[in-house]
Amino acid sequence: MKKIRKPGFIIATLAMTLLVFIQQSCTIKESDNIISSPDNKISVHFRIADDMKAYYDIYYSDSLIMQNSGLGIIMEKEDYSEKLVLKSVSPEEIVKDEYDILTGKKRKCSYKGNKKVFHLKNNNDKKMDIIFQVSDDGVAFRYFFPGKSDDINKITEETSSFNFRSGTKAFIQPMSPAKSGWCQVNPSYEEHYVQDVDLNKVPVSEPGWVFPALFKYHDFWMLITETAPDRNYCGCRLKQDSASYEFFIGFPQEPEILPGGVLNPESELPWYSPWRIITLGRGLETIVESTLGTDLANPSKIKDDSYVKPGRSSWSWVLLKDDSTVYSVQKKFINYAADMNWEYCLVDADWDQKIGYKLLADLARYAESKGVGILAWYNSSGAWNTTVYSPKSKLLTHNDRMWEFRKLQEMGVKGVKVDFFGGDGQSMMAYYQDIFEDAAAYGLVVNCHGATLPRGWHRTYPNLLTIEAVRGFEYVTFEQLNADREPDHSCMQPFTRNVFDPMDFTPVCFSEVPNIKRITTNGFELAHSVLFWSGIQHYAEIPRGMAKVPGYVKDFLREVPSCWDETEFVEGYPGKYVLIARKSGETWYLAGINGEDNEKEIDVVLPFVDNAGSYMIITDGEDNRSFDMKKFKYETGKNIKTTLKAYGGFVMRFD
Repeated sequence: MKKIRKPGFIIATLAMTLLVFIQQSCTIKESDNIISSPDNKISVHFRIADDMKAYYDIYYSDSLIMQNSGLGIIMEKEDYSEKLVLKSVSPEEIVKDEYDILTGKKRKCSYKGNKKVFHLKNNNDKKMDIIFQVSDDGVAFRYFFPGKSDDINKITEETSSFNFRSGTKAFIQPMSPAKSGWCQVNPSYEEHYVQDVDLNKVPVSEPGWVFPALFKYHDFWMLITETAPDRNYCGCRLKQDSASYEFFIGFPQEPEILPGGVLNPESELPWYSPWRIITLGRGLETIVESTLGTDLANPSKIKDDSYVKPGRSSWSWVLLKDDSTVYSVQKKFINYAADMNWEYCLVDADWDQKIGYKLLADLARYAESKGVGILAWYNSSGAWNTTVYSPKSKLLTHNDRMWEFRKLQEMGVKGVKVDFFGGDGQSMMAYYQDIFEDAAAYGLVVNCHGATLPRGWHRTYPNLLTIEAVRGFEYVTFEQLNADREPDHSCMQPFTRNVFDPMDFTPVCFSEVPNIKRITTNGFELAHSVLFWSGIQHYAEIPRGMAKVPGYVKDFLREVPSCWDETEFVEGYPGKYVLIARKSGETWYLAGINGEDNEKEIDVVLPFVDNAGSYMIITDGEDNRSFDMKKFKYETGKNIKTTLKAYGGFVMRFD
């Protein structure tokens, strides 16, 4: 029988709702719901709307950038996405942080933002806080569930959204379906980008879109990502509402877990979510130069990082493939690294079968005598894919890892490359962090391939020097389509994937690739050494290819660092071309690449380079496989002109 509400009950309910609204209105002013950046250019307007849901708008000066963007969390037993009441707002607080980071585009970082906490309750009187911090380069928010409880709370959906305005364009990478691809190794953040597309024309991607995702509205640029995922949250992505301009936070697909592990977020209380970050600026320099992704990452959990040394590495596999993982070849690549003044040599898959532990220890001793450190490859996977490369399944448990890492330390190995992870479920995200922590216990640095986005982990775990999470150079060796897309694909990375996190693209190849026509010039390839940053830069070029280039190119690659003290965006456009300057010590470098099939005349002023007397430029020669080098007197404030050939590039060093 349908229950009929009496008029008196309805009137009493309306009166109670009105009383709550009046009480809120008396204690919370409209201005309390606005939080601005220190320079007052960016402002966030928070509100509980008539539908009793939480929303936010973002303004840049007087321009509305995002509107009616949603906020909220849905748990198995509680709903924090509707029927919300704003109980109070904290006073605005200035948040500051200064920190050094070993692996990055900027060594000394500082953060300053204004913070407000919006204290909410749902219809069951359960509390949830939404924390906003607004800095001069963007907006960040996260959720906090206060109290203390050992009961496990399970989130089924996060309703956070980013509601763009009509006319916004996207530069985004689709998430690959879980368990797809070679040996079911996806997702690995290794797809090409959809570039410069109106939001109403973005194709459907059922698994979602990866972070970071870049958007353009008129002359405003926004980069959306997340940082500080702990063991109590999954890795997230964007899901699109194809009927609108709105993107939502999405969770992983069901297979993206350790076997028997947790997929979606669950935790006891208290509980913080990761930060959702919207880097925002009028111009691409804000995006390229921002450090928000590490500013809001968790500080280091590693007590002793004195053994962590960023650097460069030789690597045989990318051009020579499986047959090169033998003792004699690896000894040649150790000599190659030593000749190039590089810090590491990577010994790749199947070394345990083709070289063995005893001879790997011999290689490590030989490498140490040459001033080179050995890195050893591991297959991370258990049953979640069908890969056969080994050593396999030796890192699945804490005891297994401690046994294996102890042996490596005793052998003199300096680090591990761990491949073929299985997605972004909470249990898989915890597995990464288990590896970082256990490797740190034995003084090992870590590189992950077939992996997720780092999301600021390299600040939290300084021994994590790099992660792939990009369709890097090895894909050029697999298929002509990837070689044809390398120019525009490379011109996306400094604006997206490589903005906040180290990226193991494995760049720089001057040799011809078997069965592939490389369309990039040698100048383009050389420029990658400056444009792309990674705690370990694994160079693709092999000894016989390096022996054919001019001495000044070899000398440049002997000296160019992998990590930087300062970064300045000069000019460019995603997918088309990019010029970036980076500083190491007192030396500035400038690199540029052209992602299009037409020449570009470059005419730049570099006011930040104020202590150089001369500069060297290495650019393309008469043909795409030659170089040209010139030296010029440098005058601060004077224009520097050069030509970017089609699919070409250059590097400059200021002395």
